[in-house]
Amino acid sequence: MNDNHHPDSIRNDTNSMTLGRQVMLHTRDSDFVVMLNALQTACKLISRSVRKAGIAGLYGAAGTANSTGDDQKKIDVLSNEMMVNALKYSHSCCVLVSEEDDEPIFVPEEYCGKFCCAFDPLDGSSNIDCNVSTGTIFSVWEKKSPGIKGEISDILRAGSEIVCAGYCAYGSATELVITFYGNGVQRYTLDPSIGEFILTGADLKLPEVCKTIYSINDGNYTTWDENMQRAIDNFKLNGKPYTSRYVGSMVADIHRTLLYGGIYLYPADKKKGNGKLRVLYECFPMAIIMEQAGGAASTGLFRGNITRLLDLVPSNIHEKCPIIIGCKRDVNMVLNYY
Repeated sequence: MNDNHHPDSIRNDTNSMTLGRQVMLHTRDSDFVVMLNALQTACKLISRSVRKAGIAGLYGAAGTANSTGDDQKKIDVLSNEMMVNALKYSHSCCVLVSEEDDEPIFVPEEYCGKFCCAFDPLDGSSNIDCNVSTGTIFSVWEKKSPGIKGEISDILRAGSEIVCAGYCAYGSATELVITFYGNGVQRYTLDPSIGEFILTGADLKLPEVCKTIYSINDGNYTTWDENMQRAIDNFKLNGKPYTSRYVGSMVADIHRTLLYGGIYLYPADKKKGNGKLRVLYECFPMAIIMEQAGGAASTGLFRGNITRLLDLVPSNIHEKCPIIIGCKRDVNMVLNYY
């Protein structure tokens, strides 16, 4: 890379490729820019809170449970408030769905806009006390119902109708990976000196030669069906074994899979039935990002069929489904066992 085009080159200060600039360049939709500005502001606030969690006394449980029964951390509650308030008062959204809230949030008419947003404010927060990477995941639809206010039907739609999806990873750097209106996948890194997300990857694709890495919670092996067990055994035992990498934070595991290749799986099992991950704000966003980057995402065998994940139409806002996601080589190999 030419020094003048390096993301940290001082010459970039004269022509910074910020998130807001890139979005306006590709969409020329001021409402969409306002909505993404609200999202990125919330992500910056959450990033700061994650980094200050120990100092600010945000480690530990809040003493409550979220919509799907998971114990909430103090920082879960804080992150959710940051996301909800940023989007609710941006005048760009009409329906919000959060992992942390039992019911959808219908934005008051005086603040309503044309977008519907589903999000997991802080994925991987169960590991926050031991300083494991966490992240925010989101998906966005355009409202279809008539009138100013939104309806539940505006967000209970197929993943293929999503107009924007992304995640923000909080690790050694704060990175935002996003796709919108079919414009491929873009990677941004937060420059803390100016408080802006700067473009560091304009058209992110899976590597031409993907690494042989599989990511799954092997502790659940005995609860999977025989076909899934055989597929995982193939990764371990057939020829040169795959490397196993599993963080337990979906954002961290998917980010690695996107950059290096391989596969991430959270299949249906006897213990959790439909799997653990939620369709609207975990599976859908990651699926559309992976497909835009040249990969594939499937439910595997789910409700009697093998289904492209983005073709699902959820019936409730916290519905769960299995997920098999990554490079086509490995996803197809797993599906071939069915």
